Amino acid sequence: MWNGKKVFVAGHRGLVGSAVVRRLQREQGVRIVTRTRSELDLTRQADVERFFAEERPDCVILAAAKVGGIHANATYPADFIRDNLLIQDNVINAAHANGVGKFVFLGSSCIYPKHAPQPIPEEALLTGPLEPTNEWYALAKISGIKLCQALRRQYGFDAISLMPTNLYGPNDNYHPENSHVVPGLLRRMHEAREAEADSVRVWGSGAALREFMHVDDLADAIVFLAEHYSEEMHVNVGTGREVSIRELAETIRDVVGFAGKLEFGDAGQDGTPRKLVDSSRLAAMGWKPTVDLETGLRNAYAWYLENMAKARG
Repeated sequence: MWNGKKVFVAGHRGLVGSAVVRRLQREQGVRIVTRTRSELDLTRQADVERFFAEERPDCVILAAAKVGGIHANATYPADFIRDNLLIQDNVINAAHANGVGKFVFLGSSCIYPKHAPQPIPEEALLTGPLEPTNEWYALAKISGIKLCQALRRQYGFDAISLMPTNLYGPNDNYHPENSHVVPGLLRRMHEAREAEADSVRVWGSGAALREFMHVDDLADAIVFLAEHYSEEMHVNVGTGREVSIRELAETIRDVVGFAGKLEFGDAGQDGTPRKLVDSSRLAAMGWKPTVDLETGLRNAYAWYLENMAKARG
């Protein structure tokens, strides 16, 4: 599929996009096209249309998005829904208008209702209210899924949508307030260890259950599905394994080597009580993840240590 093909990876400097580039570089003959935000602002329709008309990529993997944790979503709701809607609409429609042969849209497991059945099947989409702490981002991503489905149904556009679980790995966002839980805890415990602090505060009660996937596994799943899948239904991408936030924090403490204790907040900060996606559709196709949680966390922490100035920037 990839030999001689031009593939535009949108968001190539981010967590997912950089992993996709690393994975595609293993494919013979592929031509990877990238643009930085200063070179191409995906929220500007005219610029996106001009780029597609000039480059004419064969495949597009849309990994560009405005992302963040619970705090960021609560603080910047307008930014999250507006920016993501603009990026998606511009890129998806320009790709269709310019004859892109394969389009991969990346959403998130936060698209599902707060009290969806566990593990969460793809069919749970739009069956109940969203989790209020990230509904703005979720609504944008749901719109992206539906646009891909509509273009497939009306025009035969080969667009597929993937819904990954919680991700972590190299090039993650380590902002002290706007990061997701894994990079946030890695940074906090590293700084606590350096300062010889007695304790680290962990957001929430620690009881919430989550599923975490190393981003290199997701990148491999993206390549696999681009090669083997072409249907309207979106596909969950997860590990099938869940862990409590308390267990996650304890594992990160061990990885970092922090000797202090962990202090937890209240259950009101937990968000969705449990979130495990049902990845049986993907497993039935023959794909499975390979990176276990502790190995993945050690990889992420090693990257943080080697790129601390960039990570903290």
